[in-house]
Amino acid sequence: MFRNPRYLTKGIEGTVPIVMQQFLWQCIDAMPEPKDYLQVFELGAINGMQRICHTSEQPYYRMEYLLPTPEPITAKIYVIDDNTHSTMLLAEEY
Repeated sequence: MFRNPRYLTKGIEGTVPIVMQQFLWQCIDAMPEPKDYLQVFELGAINGMQRICHTSEQPYYRMEYLLPTPEPITAKIYVIDDNTHSTMLLAEEY
């Protein structure tokens, strides 16, 4: 999974900096196999740092990251793989 063309929505493009987008794709690439078709990222701020909680359901997976950033963002992001392409979108765009 997630080894096919990658896309993002206008919401991601307008809200999530490219460096953060690349980091989220790298998080998925670094996961052990097998991977769930739905990856969930919850982004928030803790003490001026960017907090990223990456989860999936089958198999269960959870990883948290804290990154220094000048402007942390708050968003819930889904990355969905349908075997022909992978799409990153804001939860409200689903």
